[in-house]
Amino acid sequence: MFFTGCELMMMHYYVYILLCRDGSYYTGYTKNVKRRVDLHERGQGGRYTRSHRPEKIVYVEKFDSRIEAMKREREIKTLSHGKKQQLVNLYDKSCARSIGRSSDSQ
Repeated sequence: MFFTGCELMMMHYYVYILLCRDGSYYTGYTKNVKRRVDLHERGQGGRYTRSHRPEKIVYVEKFDSRIEAMKREREIKTLSHGKKQQLVNLYDKSCARSIGRSSDSQ
C-alpha cells in the first residue's frame, strides 16, 4: 500500500482498552483498532489476551503520533484496576452524551 505525503501526515494512532472475560483490562496501541481487536479475539494479538480472552472494547483514544500513543499507553498501564475502571466509566459517559446530542439533532 502506498501513501501520498498528505495521507502520511493524516495517519492516527489509537490507544485502546479491552475488558477481558476474567474482568481484567488489556491496554494497547495501534493504527487500526478493528484489525487489532480481531487479532486479539483470534488469539494472535498479544500474549496476555491469549490467556485472558477479550470480551469487548471499553475505551479508545486517538493521537496524531505514535510517540504520543505509546506515552499514553504506558500511563494507562501503570494505573490500578480501579483507576482504569474510572477512566472507562468517564469514557462511557462522554460517549453516551455524544450519542444523545447526535440523536437529539435529528
